[in-house]
Amino acid sequence: MTAFSRIDMGEVTRLTRAGQLTEAMALLQGRPAPGRPRSATGPGAATGPGAARTGGGAARPWPALDMVAPSIPGGAWTAPGSAPGATGDAPSAGTAPSGRQGLSETIRSLRERFPKMGAMPGLAEGFGAGRSAPVPVPEGARFEERSYAGAAGSRTYKVYVPSGYAGQALPLVVMLHGCTQSPDDFAAGTQMNALAEEQTFLVAYPAQPASANMQRCWNWFNAGDQQREGGEPALLAGIARQVVAEFSADPARVYAAGLSAGGAAAAILAATHPDVFAAIGVHSGLACGAARDMPSAFAAMSGGGSAPARGAHAAVPTIVFHGDADRTVNPVNADHVVAQATPATALGEAVSSGAALGGRAYTRTVRSDAQGRPVVEQWVLHGAGHAWSGGSASGSYTDPSGPDASREMVRFFLAHAREAAPTQH
Repeated sequence: MTAFSRIDMGEVTRLTRAGQLTEAMALLQGRPAPGRPRSATGPGAATGPGAARTGGGAARPWPALDMVAPSIPGGAWTAPGSAPGATGDAPSAGTAPSGRQGLSETIRSLRERFPKMGAMPGLAEGFGAGRSAPVPVPEGARFEERSYAGAAGSRTYKVYVPSGYAGQALPLVVMLHGCTQSPDDFAAGTQMNALAEEQTFLVAYPAQPASANMQRCWNWFNAGDQQREGGEPALLAGIARQVVAEFSADPARVYAAGLSAGGAAAAILAATHPDVFAAIGVHSGLACGAARDMPSAFAAMSGGGSAPARGAHAAVPTIVFHGDADRTVNPVNADHVVAQATPATALGEAVSSGAALGGRAYTRTVRSDAQGRPVVEQWVLHGAGHAWSGGSASGSYTDPSGPDASREMVRFFLAHAREAAPTQH
């Protein structure tokens, strides 16, 4: 009998949808759920590394991931009720998806809530992993892997060089993937390479290895990864500098954008390296300092965290996208990112609303300086969950029905350049 066949996936999924993720995790790991008698069929597995702890007392309930698994290979992860042919809300707590789809959805839920949980041998491998479909590369363009090594460690990354590159000083966009994703998956989902080909700029995709985080999340919640010297900010800034040097890119037009954990990492880069990044994009992410450890990360993601101090860091122009139905990272975090990015000087404000061609409605707020330049731009995506707006179904965590976040971010980025000054090292 396999580990999968011994697990009551209906009960695991019911617990997940009810927000009882500690209990669901226990069942997946072969342990009795808290408050339930131990099964007589055999001993439960020992608690794995990274198994959730919420402190003394009863476990705190966390909402389940609000994304529905694709019904066909290569399909998009969509919000409940938004998938083709959907007729209403997600299944009730007592309705369990069956087989691999149910297990995949449940493990994704648990992984998003417990970013550093250990792998479950024989069970979690292969579920919820970022997709690896080949990314198309036009004739004359390149999409190549590189590596960077510095005092803080090393990381691999991929870089897209458009066919129009001929040695000129191009802008650079650094794209930071979310948990379980990879550079290829993120490139496919965001379609940023297609925009780079169209508008002639470079794109770099740093890769977070499982050795740094079991689910390949950027460690935005670690205090050591929120500082300029050492940790992941130093690695990511080092990658940006290395690409600028190799391709003679324009150091005044370097930008960073990311989804979820990657969005949080981008917000950290704005705080730690305003001398490197001229503007950032945060999609479904969190502000720098929103958490300092795992318990405070859970609190921040669910909306219970405190807002980071305004004015604690140099303000870098920022564009923010967030679904108001996101149950993975509470939408209040978008407001925290905006507050952190807003300078002390008075800004003008313009609010507009509309709907994308795919049907997703949105509200857009633009705050501009005295010269009319947008400094902070916020898009609230109505009814959207935890997914890249306007993304392609060829990548994971995408919402094709929304406005094109990639195109809007590039528009915002290219309106900003750092003042000429020597880059700090």
